[in-house]
Amino acid sequence: MEMLNLSLPATNRFASSYLKQSTDILPFFHYRFNDSTEDQKRMGELGNRQFPREEVADHIENYMDRFPSSEAVKHSLTKLKQANSVVVIGGQQAGILTGPLYSIHKIISIIKLAEQKEKQLGVPVIPVFWIAGEDHDFHEVNHVFIPTELKVDKWTYPERVLEKKMVSDIVITNDTCRAWVKNLIENFGETVHTKELLAFSEKQLSNATTYVDFFANIVMELFKDHGLLIVDSGNSDFRLLQKEYFIKQIQDHAVITDHLLEQQSVISKNGFPITIESHEHAANLFYYNKRSNERVLLEYDDINNRFIGKSGGVSFTKEELQDIATDDPAKLSNNVVTRPLMQEWLFPTIAFIAGPGEISYWAELKQVFEHFEIKMPPIVPRLNITFLERAVERDINELNLDLTTVLSKGTTSEKELFLESIKDREIAELFTATRELLLKQYKQIESKTNEVNQSLLPLLKKNESYLLKQIEFMESKLEETVKLKHDVVLNKYARIDFSLRPDGFPQERVWNIFYYLNLHGFNLIKGLMELHYEFDGSHKVIKL
Repeated sequence: MEMLNLSLPATNRFASSYLKQSTDILPFFHYRFNDSTEDQKRMGELGNRQFPREEVADHIENYMDRFPSSEAVKHSLTKLKQANSVVVIGGQQAGILTGPLYSIHKIISIIKLAEQKEKQLGVPVIPVFWIAGEDHDFHEVNHVFIPTELKVDKWTYPERVLEKKMVSDIVITNDTCRAWVKNLIENFGETVHTKELLAFSEKQLSNATTYVDFFANIVMELFKDHGLLIVDSGNSDFRLLQKEYFIKQIQDHAVITDHLLEQQSVISKNGFPITIESHEHAANLFYYNKRSNERVLLEYDDINNRFIGKSGGVSFTKEELQDIATDDPAKLSNNVVTRPLMQEWLFPTIAFIAGPGEISYWAELKQVFEHFEIKMPPIVPRLNITFLERAVERDINELNLDLTTVLSKGTTSEKELFLESIKDREIAELFTATRELLLKQYKQIESKTNEVNQSLLPLLKKNESYLLKQIEFMESKLEETVKLKHDVVLNKYARIDFSLRPDGFPQERVWNIFYYLNLHGFNLIKGLMELHYEFDGSHKVIKL
């Protein structure tokens, strides 16, 4: 397994500027991610704050008891309780079969950066993955994309969820899921690793009750030997630890929103788009309405001084909502604004691993953090990884393509140049001349028709259009014949795009890790974890 480091722009302009640590970006953050002296400053800040280490560690230990474990996991739990320990943390939704590849890339990033920071700082550093189980966007996690005859095929889990339930509360039907997963894996095509992958999936599913369970079982089986800890934000016991912080958020809800909007104004004035949708009445909390089994976004009604559901149905005074936070915090959950706050109150974070979109929204939270007299952690861009298979690399070399260009834009431009080079000029010129002659003759016929019988003009136009379409049809058929002679080369362009830029998107946003496990086996994970990664913003191309 070999790795190349390439310079590629991020998927959005803000993240690209952040990777370069441009001067127009730095004022939106408290720390630089690529300056080792910043770690010491961060350690100093964390040393002056108090964290519920024992309570959080005990909760994680109890929560993770149901999932695959190891001595490394137990060691991480012990380290988390130590007064000088810190964490590298990041999170993602619980996609079925782990969702797109970037979820796996994020976990690898968390683990590898934690290992590096522990060596550099000489203190215990624990990798923590925050599962966004409180999220209710089921349609975002209920599918995977698989390759089928050079087409991206979307496979959606067949069970429907109509309510806005938290994903943590969505029960998975084992028999239905088992049949769906088995069918999906078999559609990859049988390899020497298929039986092992089917057995692996069966084992993780048999120990799962919910979507999040299934996700967590897979993740921990793959990464348990690296000391990874996981939390589920949708877990009701986890939110018992958040009572006092929910109360803070409720008391200061208006100030939180004001600071968010002010920071967004600053960013907007600097020419960057805004990521977080908000407005002056946003309360930045969800309430779980057990009667409707739905998660309701709260807003604040200034006129009646009440927190109300965005879509109606619930209404609370500030005192009533604070009582809920005290007596039944499981009914409350954070949104994109308050989740980072909650995370930073609970964990001593030396680094937060962020995707391109997350980098943008963290920038919008700076003034919110400053209101609570804490700083945002160093925001470290997650590893951007592309798997380059041997056959695809061979195609790239044979076509003399630039890998950086292919990863950024695909092969469209190069393929168009090739098609232009193989075009039969004489045939193209003949069809062009035929069209021009037809149009010229029909113009004369139209003039005569106008004199003889104007009512026939629509029919004439229809007839003209029909003949032009027939000419176009014949021309396309001859072009296809020419292309067939060069089918081998054109298929190479197609294979390259399909592997590296499926449907025009980066590989990591489409393909799923199970496709690669079926091809390369579980040694793939072992090989990925043995590589050394620099968190320098470069794109990692890993040759398989």
